[in-house]
Amino acid sequence: MFPKVVQVVPMKDYTVYVYFEDGKIVCYDMKNMLDKEIFKPLKDISVFTDTCTVMNDTLAWDISGNRDACKCIDIDPDTLYELPYCKEKIA
Repeated sequence: MFPKVVQVVPMKDYTVYVYFEDGKIVCYDMKNMLDKEIFKPLKDISVFTDTCTVMNDTLAWDISGNRDACKCIDIDPDTLYELPYCKEKIA
């Protein structure tokens, strides 16, 4: 089975709630990733929250703003899916 992300909700604390097609919900914490070169643009909280989206069935940040999958930052859906299930907690 290939896990498909259907919705993402970025939070101001650099976490993202990730909703999968089968109903699983995980909370992905990006704080430890922000010092890695590829993720540095996401240190700006506005970029983190405003560009967060679903692209190619996974969590992504559309940095270029033109929905170009080659110019986005994304996380492997298998990596996300293996995180523990979390209770929905928005707001």
